[in-house]
Formats: sequence, structure tokens, C-alpha cells
Amino acid sequence: MQGQDGERDRCAARDGGEPSAGAADPEPRRGRPRSAAAERAILDAVIALLEAGEPLAGLSIERIARTAGVGKATIYRRWSGKEELFVDVVRDMEPTDPPVSGTAGLADLRVILESMRTRGLAQRSSVLLVNIFAQMKSHPKLWQEYSGTVIAPRRVAMLEAVRRAVAAGELRDDLDVELIDDLFVGPMLVRTVHRPDAPLPDDLVDRVIAALLGGLAPARV
Repeated sequence: MQGQDGERDRCAARDGGEPSAGAADPEPRRGRPRSAAAERAILDAVIALLEAGEPLAGLSIERIARTAGVGKATIYRRWSGKEELFVDVVRDMEPTDPPVSGTAGLADLRVILESMRTRGLAQRSSVLLVNIFAQMKSHPKLWQEYSGTVIAPRRVAMLEAVRRAVAAGELRDDLDVELIDDLFVGPMLVRTVHRPDAPLPDDLVDRVIAALLGGLAPARV
């Protein structure tokens, strides 16, 4: 990381910025960029390079900056490295996660499951996204960054919705919460990830929820 920090400092100096060590960053790397247009240009540059057939491993900050028409310091002020940048590129290409109430149980759970279905549809319709995910999984550091900043928060949100549903009496309280979570998420993962040819109809989430709430054992006479 020392070499990368040094590179950031040299870039910042050339662009009139401040070194990263021992001084406040004049522009936060994440959340409040100085120029939304510059950030959009950077994300679009990465997407354009990937669409042109460049592999993730072969993309350098210098190449991305040149394609975006910005200095390398502009990129480093927003992202600490390529992993964070690539994760934001994927996040930008995926459908936006819908907001949940944070107070409902089953209703929020349904919203989250539906977002899994729509992401599955988006990935199927984008050859580029399929290619990116395949490459990400072969780069442990990049996949770890994606898992930690994107997948993990989604799992936390789902678990919290399950807990609210249990507290509201919508789900059984005698089962492990993580097991309940797996029972809901599992069918969606199978359909969206493990069976890319499986249908993802509009009513899939409702059918999954109804099947789990009703149970799989035949009705007793």
C-alpha cells in the first residue's frame, strides 16, 4: 500500500492537491465528490474500456484517467484503489437497491427479494455484467471488496427484516433467524445465479413467500 500511497501523493502534487499522508484530503473520496461530472466520466470510462474487451486485471488508473479525460489524482481522491472503483462501476450498472421502510417485516422482506429478482434479470440481459462477475470471482481481493461493501449490507438488511417479521408474529419464533433468512434467499439465489436459464416471472417472489408460509407438507384431511 505504501507504493500506492506514494503514487497518490505524486498525482495530487501534480494536480495541485494535497498529499494523502498527514494532511486532510481536500475532497472526500466517497460520498461527496467535488464534481459529479468527473465521477460520471470515470465510471463511463471504465465501462467503455470493458466493453472494448479490456480485462479488469489489465486496466490501470493511468489508462482509466486518460480515457475519462481527468488526472489520476481525481480518481484517487474518490477511490483508494482499483478495487473500490470497480465495485462502484458494478454498482452503477446494477439496478439501484430499493429503499425499505426499516419498520416492516414481511413487506420489507418482499422488497429485498424482488430486488434480487430484478438484479438477476439485469445481469442476464447484460453480457458485460456477466463477464465482469466472472472476472471478479477470479480476483479474490476484488471479490472480497464487492462482498464486503455490497453483498454484506444486503444480507444485514434481509436479516433485520426477518427479525422484524418474527417480532411482529408474521414468522415463527422457534426457528433460527439465519435459517429463516436462508430459506427465503435460497430459492432466489438458485434462480438468479445457479440456474441462469430458469424463469424469473413477475410473481416469483410472491410464490416463494406463499410456499414458505404455507409449508411444503401436504394438507392434512
